[in-house]
Amino acid sequence: MEMTITEKILASHAGAEQVKPGELVNCKVDIALANDITAPISVKEFNRVGAKKVFDKERVVLVMDHFAPAKDIASANQIKVVRDFAKDQGIINFWADGRMGVEHAILPEQGLVGPGDLVIGADSHTCTYGALGAFAAGVGSNDLAAAMITGEAWYKVPETILFELKGKPGKWISGKDIILNIIGKIGVDGALYKSMEYKGDAIEHLSMDDRFTIANMAVEAGAKNGIFHPDGKTREYVEGRFKREAKYYESDVDAKYCERIEVNVGELEPQVAFPHLPSNVKGISEVGDIMVDQVVVGSCTNGRYSDLETVANLIKGKKMASNIRLIVIPATPAIQREAMSNGLIDIFMDAGAVVSTPTCGPCLGGYMGILADGEKALTTTNRNFVGRMGSRKSEIYLASPAVAAATAITGKISSPEEVA
Repeated sequence: MEMTITEKILASHAGAEQVKPGELVNCKVDIALANDITAPISVKEFNRVGAKKVFDKERVVLVMDHFAPAKDIASANQIKVVRDFAKDQGIINFWADGRMGVEHAILPEQGLVGPGDLVIGADSHTCTYGALGAFAAGVGSNDLAAAMITGEAWYKVPETILFELKGKPGKWISGKDIILNIIGKIGVDGALYKSMEYKGDAIEHLSMDDRFTIANMAVEAGAKNGIFHPDGKTREYVEGRFKREAKYYESDVDAKYCERIEVNVGELEPQVAFPHLPSNVKGISEVGDIMVDQVVVGSCTNGRYSDLETVANLIKGKKMASNIRLIVIPATPAIQREAMSNGLIDIFMDAGAVVSTPTCGPCLGGYMGILADGEKALTTTNRNFVGRMGSRKSEIYLASPAVAAATAITGKISSPEEVA
């Protein structure tokens, strides 16, 4: 039987020659991940069932990123639970304090996940690692607790939708524009419990950061996972970085797909998702005059170095609009350090921006930029649900770093062409 890349990875980790959509399989996991919100629940369940040791102290990864550095007493207590557990279990990959970064940027950067892996994470955006050719999916904290104990997890093999990306992206078109366009086409439930697989000649023009962004937002379409076939760029990214042996899988030529969707990325203009769904997408030419109060650049979707560089190149030598608060959040300490070394932090601060320590921050309504009643934000994050970044009476618009930079300068949602 011919299989997709997702089916091959699941079969490999289930010890099976083949699997098919709808089949239930029990798989060995390569990485079990949790953060400061979800890990305390997993720890509680771990202790409740009387477990004594995690299955592998190197493969359980705990990242303090959502409310860290602790924003209040409750978050400090959450972090302490995880810190004590990590110390007791001898967890090697406990990321906090000065090592802390956004989990889905930290793990690839530090070579903890790679091609062919099966990653289970108590965070919905675990699907990010599909950019490397891994099967990665978010789960609840109880399932994560079971994986921390046994090193295994069960899955229903998903059907796969093949997205054929064609053409060459225009100057200002990034992975964020591509995935917003796709979600706009199929809806927030358009890939419900399915795998979103990407192929096509456009992919050679996409950086690894673009691919991380596209895979990251698979869950915004309801997907189980998003995944790319590893290529030369993937190999270049993981070689010398990935700490284990990479396994490169590809879908068979005759693999079965439940649907095929073609996307001509060469025809795209910058995309903007309007409140209150990631699927409420319009091209920048359809936006009109929308003034905003805050612009946020960061998160597991768009907080990588290339994202910061795009913003810096557009705002260099300019001042942000008087009505705007611009908040820039590097996703990891390494990204922050590179931005400092190359003068990006100076550019942001000269423009009047706030530059934060690495954190998820306002993305989930945590801190570092909560919205008040009636305020509007243009952000590079991944969700714009009611109340997602603060007041239920606020509005969130999602867009690329280039649109975010242009908006910060003009004070209204704008195309990068207007300020370039």
